[in-house]
Order: sequence, then C-alpha cells, then structure tokens
Amino acid sequence: MSVQGNARSAAGKAGRAGNSDTLENLARVGLIAYGLVHLLIAWLALQLAWGRAGQEADQSGALATLAQQPLGKPLLWVLTVGLVALALWQAAEILRWWHGLSASGDRRKQAAERTGKAAAKTVIYLVLAVTAFRYATGTGQSSSSSTPQQTAAGVFGWPGGRWLVGAIGLVVVGVGVYHVYKGISKRFLKEIDLAGCSSSARKLVTRLGQAGFPGKGVALGVVGGLLIWSAITFDASKADGLDGALNLVLSAPAGQVLLTLVALGIAAFGAYCFVRARYPERT
Repeated sequence: MSVQGNARSAAGKAGRAGNSDTLENLARVGLIAYGLVHLLIAWLALQLAWGRAGQEADQSGALATLAQQPLGKPLLWVLTVGLVALALWQAAEILRWWHGLSASGDRRKQAAERTGKAAAKTVIYLVLAVTAFRYATGTGQSSSSSTPQQTAAGVFGWPGGRWLVGAIGLVVVGVGVYHVYKGISKRFLKEIDLAGCSSSARKLVTRLGQAGFPGKGVALGVVGGLLIWSAITFDASKADGLDGALNLVLSAPAGQVLLTLVALGIAAFGAYCFVRARYPERT
C-alpha cells in the first residue's frame, strides 16, 4: 500500500474512532468539564473584582477551589477523564483531516485550518487534564510552584529565548483577537450542527457565544500582551498568566466594572460549553 493509502487508512480509522459513541459521550463530559472550569474562573474573577479573592483567578485556582469542595475529588477525576477524552477526540480530528493537506485549493485550506485548530485544542485539553489529575491526586499545590515568571525566565536563558517568548505572546494575542472576532461574527455557529434544535435553543447558543468568545478573547489578549511586554523589556517578572491579566484589567480605569464584564463573558463561555455538549460538531 502506498504512503498516501496508509495515510487515508489511518485517517479513516481515526474518523471512525472519533465518531464512536463511547468517545463522543466522553467528549460531551469533557465539554461540560471545560465549561465548569470556566464558570469557576469567572466566579474567582468576580471575587477579585469585588475584593473577596481567595484563589488565583485561573485554571489552577479554579481546580483548587473545586478540590476543596465536599465532592471535589471525585469531580476532579470525572474532569480528568472527560478532558482526556476531549484531547483524544481532537487528536482523531487531526488524523482525519491530515490527508487533506496534500490536496489543493479550498480543500487544502480547510484541512490546514481544521488540523491547526485540533492540534491547539489537543494541547490545551491535555494540559488541563494533567492539572486536574494533579489536584485529584493531591499534588496540585506542589506542582503549581512553577509560575509564568519562572517559566519565562527559563526560556529567556535559551538561544533566542526572548524572541520565542515574544512570538508566543503574539500567538496568544492572535488567539484572543480571533475569539473576539469569532463571537462578534457568530463564526462559532459554523462549527456546530443546530439543524434539529428549536429557535429558542438556537437563540440561546448564539447569545452565549456572542458574549462568551469575546470575554475569553479579551482575557487571552491581555495575557499575550504581558508576554510581549516581558520580551520587549527582557524582564521575566512582567510575564504573567490569566490571574495576572485579570489583575491588570482590575487596575485599569473603571477596572472593577471592566473585570466584572470580562468575568461575565467567561461565565457565558462556560455556559456555552454546556450547551455545546448537547449538539454534534458540523463536519
């Protein structure tokens, strides 16, 4: 069998795996888990905005908050399994669209877009799954000692590390801008099949996406901006994660109101993930 034939065979198997009922149901659990994390981040951001912050307003803080609840540990195990399933689902998408990269025209453009998005989502879901696993096993606190500043300082020591941090910042800003565009343009509706839903359900999905994607996009844009500024000043202390980005929003004029709006946007994105779990992905 030729290399192209092997690629098509692998893509076909990946497509069948990605469409299996078991993986699809686990992926739905993962989407609900992903939504829950965003709702917890939004809650922490609201507490930060109104002076009642306890945990850091980021993924680690959200999972730490969940771990402290009576049923937190079992829920964290469910989150871990669901997020791993989401990662496998996206990995299957990569293989399914991989052979399209050898095509031409619109087919190649579509394949490149889908594989790129699937690869990015695979990494995100895996990182979040590992973090959830650490909190489920009680090692989350010790594993979170590596801060964004420490990570940036380490990268600065690499050949061309300063440029790498700046490039990562540009990518994160780009992702944030795309999220804002995706929400305003309603492009997210092209990714899910709403053919069988009612008009009220379609309206709900649309409103949540219109609020959720820009809210998350603004937060990501600030994170990317901090990385870029860290690279420009060659100062690792300027680099920060989501918690630092939300604190920066809070320090801006009318920051309390702005941070509240961002938190509500992130909450809307979490609710969108819940609704998104209900409907299949458009192929």
